[in-house]
Amino acid sequence: MPLYLNDDQQMLQDSAADFMKGEGDVAHFRKFRDMNCKDGFSHDLWKKFAEMGFTGIMISEDEGGLGLGHVDAGVVLEQIGRNLTPSPFLTTAVAGVEALNAGGKALREKYFPGILSGDSVLALAIDEAAKHRPDQINMSASREGNGFKLDGKKQFVVQGGSADTLIVAARTSGSAGDDKGLTLFAVDTNAAGLTRNSVRLVDSAMAAHVEFDGVLVDADAVIGEVDDGDAVLKRMLNAGRAGSAAEILGVGAGAMDITVDYVKGRKQFDKIIATFQSLQHRISHLYSEMEIARATVLKAQQMLDEGSSKAELMVSVAKAKAGRATALSVKEGVQMHGGVGMTDEYDIGLYMKRDRGLQEFMGDANYHTNLVAEMHGY
Repeated sequence: MPLYLNDDQQMLQDSAADFMKGEGDVAHFRKFRDMNCKDGFSHDLWKKFAEMGFTGIMISEDEGGLGLGHVDAGVVLEQIGRNLTPSPFLTTAVAGVEALNAGGKALREKYFPGILSGDSVLALAIDEAAKHRPDQINMSASREGNGFKLDGKKQFVVQGGSADTLIVAARTSGSAGDDKGLTLFAVDTNAAGLTRNSVRLVDSAMAAHVEFDGVLVDADAVIGEVDDGDAVLKRMLNAGRAGSAAEILGVGAGAMDITVDYVKGRKQFDKIIATFQSLQHRISHLYSEMEIARATVLKAQQMLDEGSSKAELMVSVAKAKAGRATALSVKEGVQMHGGVGMTDEYDIGLYMKRDRGLQEFMGDANYHTNLVAEMHGY
């Protein structure tokens, strides 16, 4: 497929761009950061996401959604990144919905209406340590009557404090490192024995450390098949990783835009610094890196939509490339702003912090570079 958006996707891009600039721009982000909001996002804005149809992008038309794909979700996510719009779109409408799409009809009928209306928030309870290591899941889910008993801890569950449902990966057999033995569950956060400790991340987003102490769920909470949840987990991770790559791409593009605007207006020695050849070279290099990253992200999304057997490889390429390009963008942005780039008065520092948060979500550039090497037999 060609590496550009079709007419419908360009219309969606225009709509998402106008919406984020009007309803969820950087000033909106600052408002919720400064008021120390316990959720880190506006539920009223989340309802507006639903009114725009964004929450149903990955839900089939038969079930009330738009029936679109990863490319379309990425279009929205890039605009979220450009504007630093605080929302649970990535965890709920992309990765969470993709997990539920792999489950039974009863689960979808239970959870999709709330997502479509903007009343529900999903969070992904996967990691158990400081870094993203899904192959090391060791939380237990033991048989208990007609259901399961969950015991263990999950760390840095983004939106975990405000979510009403957690998508939880646990072991019903085997041990950490085994391919088989994983099972995914949809767990209501009001379940007895489930406790959440909310923490604020470097980019002011909210996450939670979640503890499961004998949390009982029935068999209907299982997403997919017992002991064979690895396939569902990979599907959810691919959606989340491709989505986070698109959002981080938006962060890098937004940082580049405000930096270019700044150097066009900043004077030094009575000259506009954008006329300095050294800065022109650096900005040209940055632009090239961002365009390469955009191509890799779009290709990964297209391959996911096509169901390609090599989609997982390209998703890791995209997450790594977008991560490195955006890291360059925010660092160059701070440097070209000079000392004021480190002050809260200027937005570039907010983009740097958002970059750091997204880098860690579902694996940083080093993690995915290593995955690509392993997939090639190294």
